[in-house]
Amino acid sequence: MKIGIISDTHDNVDNILKAVSVFKQEGVSYVVHCGDIVAPATLKHFKGIRLKLVLGNCDGDIQMIKKVCEEMSFEFLGTYSEFSESGKTFFVMHKPPDEYAPEKIGSYDYILHGHTHKKRDEHIKGTHIINPGAHYWHSEGTIAILDIPEDKVKFVKL
Repeated sequence: MKIGIISDTHDNVDNILKAVSVFKQEGVSYVVHCGDIVAPATLKHFKGIRLKLVLGNCDGDIQMIKKVCEEMSFEFLGTYSEFSESGKTFFVMHKPPDEYAPEKIGSYDYILHGHTHKKRDEHIKGTHIINPGAHYWHSEGTIAILDIPEDKVKFVKL
């Protein structure tokens, strides 16, 4: 099973549309957004994929983000979330766990995060920590595809 990971889209519609296309081509089961959509209306550009979303520090009208997620059958996860997939445990948050939740490292198979705008693929204390990168004006514009059975991450520059 493969899942897509994206973060810090900051209303960059062009890259969101490219990312959705790549996620569909890669056959991901769903996409996890690690926060900083920014405007609730931006969510409509994720149409056609299953999306799980945590909030970032730049996200605007939270109530409207929740409403749009509900209307589009996206899974709104709040400020952080944990879930299981393919026998693996996941923790998702916007900010890096090293600084904001160090106790989570070693407690999950995977931690997905954003915020730093830098891609990351690192193992610490048995936890695979992944940041897909960002789509802000000074960023590379990358997403990540996680192959869970292989425990491999592929970054795609859009």
